[in-house]
Amino acid sequence: MEPLNAPTRHLAPATIERVRRSLARLQPAAEAAAQAFYARLFEAHPELRPLFKGDMQAQGAKLMEMLSSVAAVLTRPWGLAPMLRRLGERHAGYGVLPWQYRAVGTALLRALQDVLGPEFGPDERRAWAEVYSHLAEAMQMAGAASVLLATTREACNGAGADQRSA
Repeated sequence: MEPLNAPTRHLAPATIERVRRSLARLQPAAEAAAQAFYARLFEAHPELRPLFKGDMQAQGAKLMEMLSSVAAVLTRPWGLAPMLRRLGERHAGYGVLPWQYRAVGTALLRALQDVLGPEFGPDERRAWAEVYSHLAEAMQMAGAASVLLATTREACNGAGADQRSA
């Protein structure tokens, strides 16, 4: 049985390997990649800029760390699922909407192309798109589950309070 909120489809080993290899090539330029990502995201969606408060260099470092952490466990759903569940719950708390996941995916692919250049060919692009889609789907499922659970708890707590006051 798969863990709760595990991604629903499996990634091919070749896809995972392409992502890992390109991520390894990206590491020496991690700061530039993070800057390119946020530049692409805010260029396409300036309305998202206010959602990112604080030090953007630190935020970029967190992004690159998260990508590395996820890439390290792509072949182990039991390690990946809890990580994606926590990320999904956190992003649901921020109010992230499905279209924003798509915007982030597009910005990520464009930033990878910007930084890796010709080394980011069609096969790497497809691999990253598939992996990102896989991760975003799992995060959105976890986020929706956490919102549903919180709403259910509130409704039950409210019903209990109503019964006690009656």
